[in-house]
Amino acid sequence: MEVNNMKLIKIVTSITLLLGLTVFGQKSSTSRASEYPIAFGSNGICITNLDGTSTVRLTNGDHGYPAWSPDGKKIAFYSYHDGKKTWSIHTVNIDGTNRKRLTHAKNKWDSTPSWSADGKKILFAREYKDPEGIWQYEIWIMNSDGSGEKQIKPLVGGNCSFTPDGRIVYSAEFRDKKSEIYIADVDGKNITALTNNGTNAWHPKISPDGKHIAFSSDRSGDREIYVMNIDGSNQKRLTNSIGSDGGPSWSPDSSQIMFQSKREKDENGERRSNLYIINKDGSSLRKITSQGGWQVAWFKTTKY
Repeated sequence: MEVNNMKLIKIVTSITLLLGLTVFGQKSSTSRASEYPIAFGSNGICITNLDGTSTVRLTNGDHGYPAWSPDGKKIAFYSYHDGKKTWSIHTVNIDGTNRKRLTHAKNKWDSTPSWSADGKKILFAREYKDPEGIWQYEIWIMNSDGSGEKQIKPLVGGNCSFTPDGRIVYSAEFRDKKSEIYIADVDGKNITALTNNGTNAWHPKISPDGKHIAFSSDRSGDREIYVMNIDGSNQKRLTNSIGSDGGPSWSPDSSQIMFQSKREKDENGERRSNLYIINKDGSSLRKITSQGGWQVAWFKTTKY
């Protein structure tokens, strides 16, 4: 009986240690994402804290459009291949380990990955020239491990992302028209236009509370940040700068928007992209980075 008790103690101890390691790993990943909740492109994928004073580099190279997994453990992004002729979707752990290439379509540009709320699917845009030399704009979906790639055929466009309720918001690309923002079901049905004013609108991102969409548009003659209701109503301009503003991303509480801007010139007189934060009503603009940054993604530390 004593021997059996000793075996039981060892088994319980082993299970406890394994559970402890698992919990520790989860806590470590989540705390790192909370400490460095901003992912952005800057000659690779970087993460930084909210005031931009501490930055960690996860990858090196021509990488961009980072997207956080819902649990904060991974980041999806695109990377160039074949002399920039091929763009592919990758994932990497938040500590920079276990980088994995998910898409392999040669001579096609895969970009703007977006995770589903349960972390099981990744949405992305694909662009390429067909045999007649005409650009094709497609939206695809796959499992988060890269398996099961499938084109959502009714949708024509890019800059796609999931909404909290599992729909897709994207900018439609047309050969003879301007880019407009649409929303649709994940199977491509119930397509609804949200903008329609004869100017370009890009990079729509829905707020975590599902009520508003931030996007960029050149309707004023320069690319600026706008916000509108989920149904396309009450469109409001937030920024007003000489340099281009784009790539918005929402704060977890849906009160602020981070974006990239070329509003300032560097020491050589060239406009360089940096990151800024603004309230959704257009107030309290502040600069986050001074050493470059684009295609920003804010970790949603609160659940949908």
